[in-house]
Parts: sequence; structure tokens; C-alpha cells
Amino acid sequence: MLACAQSAPSKSDFQQYSIVVTEEREELLRLARLCPGNGHVKHCPAFVTFCADIRRMRRIAEMRGYPFAGDGMDGFFNAAVDAAVAMQCFVAAAESAGRAPISEVRNSVAEFSAALSLPRGVFPVAGVTLGWPAWDGRTSARLPPEVVVHRERYDDACLEEAVDAYDARRREAGPIPPERQNRVDRYGVSERCTWSENAARQLSVAERPEFLDFLVGHGFAIDSSA
Repeated sequence: MLACAQSAPSKSDFQQYSIVVTEEREELLRLARLCPGNGHVKHCPAFVTFCADIRRMRRIAEMRGYPFAGDGMDGFFNAAVDAAVAMQCFVAAAESAGRAPISEVRNSVAEFSAALSLPRGVFPVAGVTLGWPAWDGRTSARLPPEVVVHRERYDDACLEEAVDAYDARRREAGPIPPERQNRVDRYGVSERCTWSENAARQLSVAERPEFLDFLVGHGFAIDSSA
């Protein structure tokens, strides 16, 4: 699976990602405490964190006597995408065992980075639990192609009708229970909570507002004044 991850394409062949494999029990429990929304982290035999990494190329530039200008917004984007593509190749290799990425690692990004001793220029994008699940997973139906795939020009004229139909199909497959509804403290429990309502509820409040400050303080020149 790690070999599959490293076989992923990367921007300009820079390979600006790192993978941290955690297997020691105490360290797994430490990471689990930082991801309280994912109880399976503390039960898995291994946790794999995929990190965007500009530190390596910065060091290589220093080794070869060149200045390094890859810490701006474009460099951040390239490294984050490199990590995501590598993780997707890893997940594809492990798909039959039911693994899934966990973005909650960024909820406590400073603490999580410290737990993995991530230096400046490296930050966690997401993690993947390894192991064989003790329960059956669930499959989420995807948006219809007419919403996602655009021919020649971007066109979302059909969005409202298509999302309504998509919501109906997903609700027929299984309603969203109260414990999985977002922002219940703000909007209450919905008797007919749909995918689109739940997604809109989640995005109605900015998530991880401290993330930018962390990145700026962690070696990325992506603040508005840079």
C-alpha cells in the first residue's frame, strides 16, 4: 500500500508529501485523543498520516545552493494535492478492507503535528486507519454525473432539480439520524434531514479558523501580506 502511494503522480515530480506510520499502542492512543470523533482510531493496529511537505525541497534547494521560493500559496496547494493524490492511491490499494480518510487530524492541527514531531514546512492533510473493520461499513451514493461532469463549459443550470432527486434517493436508502446531523445545537434536529441540508449546515460555520495562522507560523508564506 505504501508502494502504491509512492507510485502516485506528483506536481513537477517534486513528490512534496511525507507519510507517517504510527503503530505503537501509546502513540495510537495519543492520536485517538486528538480525534475524538473517530472512535476507531484507538482500536486500529496502525494509523497512517499523509502530510504536505515543502521542507524536503527547501532542504534540497539549500543543498544545491539555490534560493527556495516554493512556500507561497501555489507551493502550499501543490504539496497538499501531492499528499492527497498519494493518499488516494493508498486508499485504492486498501479499499477492499474498508479504510477511509480522516480529516479530523486538522481539528487540532498544532497538537497533532507536535504528536508526530512534524517540523516547519510539513503539516497533516488527513489520516487513514489500517486494519479489518469489525462492523459493516456504509456506502454513500455519489452525486449524479450531470452535476459533476461538465461538457465544454461549466453549467450548473440543472443543480437544484438534480440535488433534490439525489436527496430523495439517499433518503430512501437510509435517513440521516439525529446523531449524524450537523449543527444541531444551532438548527435543531430535522425530521427529514437530507444530504444537501446536512452539508449546508456544516458549511454554515467556518471550520478550523486557526488553520491559516498555523500554516503561516509553520513555514508557509500564504497570508494576505505575503
